[in-house]
Amino acid sequence: MTKAELADKLYEKVGLPKKEAITIVETLFNSMKNILAEGESIKITGFGTFLVRKKGARKGRNPKTGSELEIEQRRVVTFKPSLQFKALVEKV
Repeated sequence: MTKAELADKLYEKVGLPKKEAITIVETLFNSMKNILAEGESIKITGFGTFLVRKKGARKGRNPKTGSELEIEQRRVVTFKPSLQFKALVEKV
């Protein structure tokens, strides 16, 4: 599902004008990106938690050439679904 499709769902369910629904979806995702970029987590009750995690440096291997290389430490975003969300997904 795309952001445009999410905005359409919001338009259908709530009855907001399409431009306003698009603005709300864009604002939500931009806010989430900015919060995660600052290193903070986002917890949405009944849905899950987005966490920023640090991965340490490690040795890797280029699959094409087989040569070893050092993979630098970095930050990654992870998602941990809530128990309610997991149960809902498992039902379907």
